[in-house]
Amino acid sequence: MAVSRPVPQRRLLERPLTAIFAARRSARLRNLVLSGLATAGVAAGAVALVPSSASAAEMPQAAHTVHAVSHRAPQTATGASGSLDGWIKQSLAIMKAKGIPGSYDGLKRNIMRESGGNPNAQNNWDVNAQKGIPSKGLLQVIDPTFNTYHVAGTAHSVTDPVANITAAANYAAHRYGSIDNVNSAY
Repeated sequence: MAVSRPVPQRRLLERPLTAIFAARRSARLRNLVLSGLATAGVAAGAVALVPSSASAAEMPQAAHTVHAVSHRAPQTATGASGSLDGWIKQSLAIMKAKGIPGSYDGLKRNIMRESGGNPNAQNNWDVNAQKGIPSKGLLQVIDPTFNTYHVAGTAHSVTDPVANITAAANYAAHRYGSIDNVNSAY
């Protein structure tokens, strides 16, 4: 006859305690995330309250430009240090001279989606990165695409903001008709 052993009480309690600790960890994490979001909201509110010389019509662009200022690059090949607004305007001037279609709004929309306005953004996780050619810069261009669609008069550097924008717009013009027609990752 087999002797049955009693199940230790400690084992019965382990799961409920683990669940309780997990719930507490989740609650702490949720509180940290919410406090971080609140802090970001307060910071955004403070930025929004800073007086500006921008007209009321320019206010939506001014809010995005303030975000991009934290991502300043030292200088572009044209010698102008800048902000996202300046880089887009420089690119548009080159695009106009070279007959490349595109608008300020189309460029800005795609830049904000692709890099959040960070000229040093680099994607190290997608299929291109796994092949050793990560997408880089404001419009997340891979080196082979940049080399093919590079526009003369800009730096031959995929991380130069003006060169990156202009090459990406040139690529989009050839593939989609214009950067304005790109509404998702390309």
